[in-house]
Amino acid sequence: GKPYLSLIFTDRSGDISGPAWENAEALEIICIPGQVVRVSGVVQTYRDKLQLRVGHIEAVDQTNLKMENYLAASTRNPASMESELDQLLSEIADPFLNKLLLKIFQETEVGERFQHAPAAKGIHHAYRGGLLEHSLSMARVASLLADHYRTVDKDLVIAGALLHDIGKTVELNSEVGVIDYSDVGRLKGHVVIGSEFLAGVAAEIEDFPKELLVHLQHLVLSHHGKQEFGSPVVPMTAEALLLSFIDDMDAKMSLVDQLSAKLKADGPT
Repeated sequence: GKPYLSLIFTDRSGDISGPAWENAEALEIICIPGQVVRVSGVVQTYRDKLQLRVGHIEAVDQTNLKMENYLAASTRNPASMESELDQLLSEIADPFLNKLLLKIFQETEVGERFQHAPAAKGIHHAYRGGLLEHSLSMARVASLLADHYRTVDKDLVIAGALLHDIGKTVELNSEVGVIDYSDVGRLKGHVVIGSEFLAGVAAEIEDFPKELLVHLQHLVLSHHGKQEFGSPVVPMTAEALLLSFIDDMDAKMSLVDQLSAKLKADGPT
């Protein structure tokens, strides 16, 4: 019969939901998405999940805060990941794929955002640096499998691993630490955004082969594997099929790692 707030508090360790039953209208002014607050309350169980019953919330000065203390981020060292990306780019033998990748990651705003972007709003790699971590992991696996399945174009499948989710740099906003969909992201989705972006960059490279661009776009458009999973088309090449398997595997193994870490943090029950 009176207003209340349903809140989610988060920091590097994770998140917890909680209702604020008292003074909801006054607290609403303080509880702005992406703002750091000081909160106290009592942890309780609700529907088999931990929940914070809020007792007090107050605003804090945002000026000198180190946001890395509050935002979930990849456990990998950013400089190490950047170095690994540079190494992968240097190993791409196809001159046009090499030019395209270097142009994207060294000369575009999208390439700059790629270094810090999350790979998802939730589920797997949903944290700062998650997109780069996920893409590098896929590229390493792609390299190994391409050496095993010799009919696969190694350069193409590695490029696909690095570029398959490039559209997420536009689809998702995470500037204030809250990951959410942009308007363009909701209306188009990262798969279409990524395919269009590749076409735009390729158009700036003289004599970029049309067939190569189509194959690269197909990797992006089909990497979810099935149309019911969000792919406009299903994989129709060896590289696309392999990439869809690698993407699915890496996402699932990330979930296993997250669950394992959570169980260790929670300790024995």
